[in-house]
Amino acid sequence: MKILVIIPAYNEEENIEHVVNNMIEKYPQYDYVVINDGSKDSTSDICHKNNYNIVDLPINLGLTGAFQTGLKYADLKGYDYAVQIDADGQHNPDYIADMLKKAEEGYDIVIGSRFVTEKKPWSPRMAGSRLIEMAIRITTGKKVSDPTSGMRIYNKKMIHEFAQNINYGPEPDTISFLLKQGVSVESVQVTMEERMAGKSYLSFGRSISYMMRMMIAILLINNFRKR
Repeated sequence: MKILVIIPAYNEEENIEHVVNNMIEKYPQYDYVVINDGSKDSTSDICHKNNYNIVDLPINLGLTGAFQTGLKYADLKGYDYAVQIDADGQHNPDYIADMLKKAEEGYDIVIGSRFVTEKKPWSPRMAGSRLIEMAIRITTGKKVSDPTSGMRIYNKKMIHEFAQNINYGPEPDTISFLLKQGVSVESVQVTMEERMAGKSYLSFGRSISYMMRMMIAILLINNFRKR
């Protein structure tokens, strides 16, 4: 069974070495690829200096473009499962085994969720997550406890479908759309860390904009999407 860990990275020079070395040293059973999303810092130089497996995108395509590049790579190389983790150290690869076990039960997508057995806090930070979760439940009848989680496993069928469809991204609206199409999605409890260094690109204003875009896509645009 071939498993690929996809690590999209944009300006992660302070974190990338730790994240990849941790994968190499502790999880040699998994292959990995860094998708350098046109970083303007030394992310690419660090990866090449260390002879990491890396795909360099010539310009910044955003998370969706980097994610799709990783799944195209996985599809081309014939991987059975692809795992998406962040390059900032928030996602603990220890949980890949639990997520993989759940995927092997027959699920197409497995999400690493902070809120399967833990309660989601009532905080401004979680307000957007709650609204997106509610929109998914209204439109699909399914509960996705941590819809914005970027730690996910895709099976071979999903790898191929995502690789072929430019309208599929690593966002809650795609999960909602696929649920309506009968794709099976499950969640596994994980714990996430704070990013090790640097700042998230999601400022308060961007977070509000992101939440609004997801709500519009889930409640309206998904009704017109084609699979």
